[in-house]
Amino acid sequence: MKKTLSIIALSIIGLGLVSCKKENKEAAAGAEVANITDSTAGATNLAPANTSGGVSEEPAAAPVSNQPLTTIALSESNFDFGNIKKGDKVQHVYEVTNTGTNPLVISEVKPGCGCTAPDFTKEPILPGKKGKIILHFDSSNFDGNVSKFADVFANVEKAPVKLTFTANIQP
Repeated sequence: MKKTLSIIALSIIGLGLVSCKKENKEAAAGAEVANITDSTAGATNLAPANTSGGVSEEPAAAPVSNQPLTTIALSESNFDFGNIKKGDKVQHVYEVTNTGTNPLVISEVKPGCGCTAPDFTKEPILPGKKGKIILHFDSSNFDGNVSKFADVFANVEKAPVKLTFTANIQP
């Protein structure tokens, strides 16, 4: 029994180590679905994620905020780095505006891969004010076209908000 559990655990860890490479093809196929902003109004109403206590095969959701809900507008939800050289470390700033009446609290930004690291405004963003989410990408382990994402958890109706970026990695 212990041996079986050890093999399963090692298999899961092994899958996690290759998930960045595999994700490129999967993310590219789902890139159209990732755009969640309303292009006519520039604002998106978002809500807390469902955090049922049951066991799930999906990654655990970030904790739901106890803050009153508000609304958010993104400067963009998708960014294209274009052609970059393999090994380049690039970053992009996504500007967020609190379009609601309550302070906007970004509780967590979860990248879909270890090749992406987030920074974000930690203090509450007051109504009408702006904050930032920065995604840092390390292209060292990639070739060709890649598509990556990060989920933004905040006190909005349809959380998480998905931010995406693409790049074409050149040798």
